Amino acid sequence: MQKKSNNRLLILLGTIMTQFALGSVYTWSLFNQPLSDKFGWEISQIAITFSIFSLALAVGTLFTSKLQEKLGIKKVTGIVGIVLGVGLILTSKVNSLIMLYLTIGLVVGISNGIAYMMTLSNCLKWFPEKKGLISGLCVGAFGTSSIVFKYINGALISSKGVSETFLYWGVIVLVLILIGSQFLKDAPVADVVVDNTKSSNDFTFKEFLRTKQAYLLFIVFFTACMSGLYLIGIVKDIGVQLANLTPEVAANAVAMVAIFNTSGRLILGALSDKLGRIKLVIFALSVTLVAVLVLNFATLNYSLYFASVAAVAFCFGGNITIFPVIVGDFFGFKNHSKNYGVIYQGFGLGAILGSMIAQLTGGFKATFMVIAVLCVISIVIMATIKQPKIDDKQDILPRAS
Repeated sequence: MQKKSNNRLLILLGTIMTQFALGSVYTWSLFNQPLSDKFGWEISQIAITFSIFSLALAVGTLFTSKLQEKLGIKKVTGIVGIVLGVGLILTSKVNSLIMLYLTIGLVVGISNGIAYMMTLSNCLKWFPEKKGLISGLCVGAFGTSSIVFKYINGALISSKGVSETFLYWGVIVLVLILIGSQFLKDAPVADVVVDNTKSSNDFTFKEFLRTKQAYLLFIVFFTACMSGLYLIGIVKDIGVQLANLTPEVAANAVAMVAIFNTSGRLILGALSDKLGRIKLVIFALSVTLVAVLVLNFATLNYSLYFASVAAVAFCFGGNITIFPVIVGDFFGFKNHSKNYGVIYQGFGLGAILGSMIAQLTGGFKATFMVIAVLCVISIVIMATIKQPKIDDKQDILPRAS
């Protein structure tokens, strides 16, 4: 028993190292201006890179299960780490936007998604009695990375230049993932339990797709991701345009959002084991609803602005941590990476649609109202949703004839 406990802790360590390396990509905003200064590209064109990355990351999660089944988690994570690192290293040589979109957007995005989903799902299977805490630690490491690498990449850009920074960054990430992968081990299916009992709700991928709960959870996850990702992308602009803050003061919100985002992952993830995951998602969505309404209707000052964006960031971090465990609770962990991979497409969709809605509706405030309406719908969904059971035919959508 002691040996198994020690093995699990090493697997957790390897997962945290891998997740930490993966999360470094969320320092991307640091590169927009330096790349624009060097190549003369529009910042808006460079910013598209992160949208492509987010969408590719979500798509990459769909490939995790088959790759792990064929090669095993240690080998796949090592290979993906090499691909991701090489993608960053190659970016040091790009001189066109198309190449930037290919290296960071597609290569780094897809490899990041594969490693993120595979290592997270696998680690949750090793710790069935502490799923919320483990999810918080793993996804928290992903979020913490953006804070640490903000200083690492910032210092490299200042001392080495923007292109050479990609070279050093790629080497660091490659080494971290290769080391972390050596501690990983595939979770034995026979040991997967839920609440200390053998899982009785392991849905196959086809059974999962035939439940109404899968689509309802997708709507809620999409709402949580769009609210958080949209705000993270424009947090400085909100401060300047709506709260009348100076660009220097508003820029402080970028670091604050990263801190509260990570705090939400750690705190709400751990609390979900004790207070209930559905209740905490409803709480997080309710706080997000209040925050976006304040941003939309209140006369913003320094305090209201920072409190509102901190609240959205905290709740986004919490929701993205709790959701993989909810999907496991609802549909079992045997096919978790496949099933959660579908739900996770709400992340990629949320990353793109937030900006699209802003362009179509005319700016921040109209987009905040769309988010508010989606929050209300999602709160109702989570307040009424029931866990599906394979033998309860009323919860399974009919097959197409």
